[in-house]
Amino acid sequence: MSVEVLTAPAITRESAPPATAIPHRKLIRTWLKPVSTRNTMLALALVAFDLVLFAALLAGTIWLRAPLLKLLCGVAEGVVIARLFILGHDACHQSLTEHRGLNRVIGRIVFLASLTPYSLWEIGHNVVHHGYTNLKDFDMVWAPRTLAAYRALSPRRRWLERVYRSGWAPWLYYFNEIWWKKMYFPNRTQMPTRRRVFIADGVLVTLAAAAWIALLVLAASTTGQSAGLLLLSGFALPLLLWNGLIGWVVYVHHTHPRIAWYADKPAWSAAQPFVSTTVHMVFKPHFGIDFDALLHHILEHTAHHVDMCIPLYRLKRAQAILEARMPGHIVRQAFSWRQYSDTARRCKLYDFEHGCWTDFDGKPTSIPLTPSS
Repeated sequence: MSVEVLTAPAITRESAPPATAIPHRKLIRTWLKPVSTRNTMLALALVAFDLVLFAALLAGTIWLRAPLLKLLCGVAEGVVIARLFILGHDACHQSLTEHRGLNRVIGRIVFLASLTPYSLWEIGHNVVHHGYTNLKDFDMVWAPRTLAAYRALSPRRRWLERVYRSGWAPWLYYFNEIWWKKMYFPNRTQMPTRRRVFIADGVLVTLAAAAWIALLVLAASTTGQSAGLLLLSGFALPLLLWNGLIGWVVYVHHTHPRIAWYADKPAWSAAQPFVSTTVHMVFKPHFGIDFDALLHHILEHTAHHVDMCIPLYRLKRAQAILEARMPGHIVRQAFSWRQYSDTARRCKLYDFEHGCWTDFDGKPTSIPLTPSS
């Protein structure tokens, strides 16, 4: 199988793996031990700040009269939902505070803003995604299909796959493939294990959604406003933006011309996947906004996969340690829309036999990332 010469900036001679091997995970974690301590008071302050901010923006969608200001509050509310979710993500990993029970309570509370059932996220993310990152038939998040699997799909499903990987529909992918199918009362095909806590968490987020909608409808009635506008700005728009953010973040973390997927478990294990299957996406500040800080440093993602116990407020230092100690091993990508478009164009399907990304016709679009079988 021949591979075409690639000229896009994402593929350069620096893509070749370093001659030195990635150290054992236990050794790497000793490097990160000084930045792994949890601070309960700091965590509680972050949670309180974001909850107050969420409430203030929701109130803004109600009390501000100009439709544009309502919509702007809704956009900001969507970003804060993402921030609350990231706090819950840490709580679910038991890395937010020093207390397991408190983490569970905080996690369930902050997950309500994104309507995420805590226990189902814990299984799908902690056990499946982190346990088998980028391993075919195990990790389900943005898992690429082979050419044969793609061609076996129905015409409608092939069209949907093209939409998902077009670059503009991460919101649709996350909403449909992750939240709807795997989080919100999943059927036995999606979640064969049945636990009471799954049902309880599904009911909890349903009640939260009902109360949220009822609040906006009641506010519209008592203030003489359009219920449709309030539901759009205070509920639908924030959740749509949230779905787009989470879908996009997970996509850019594990989809890249230099990131491999694996079908063979021994090969996957030997590749030290906690380091090699994750992108560190780097943003330059724009308009004085530090995008990484805005999203609670979740973009420092290699450090998170190396050690899930590192709290979000120490990830930046942890990532710096890894990149200083393992130069060349970590995929560090400066974000640009050109780069993102290039990734979306290249990374459609995956050829597991030759270890490369392909387009929807099976034509290779990356250099071989794993040894040919």
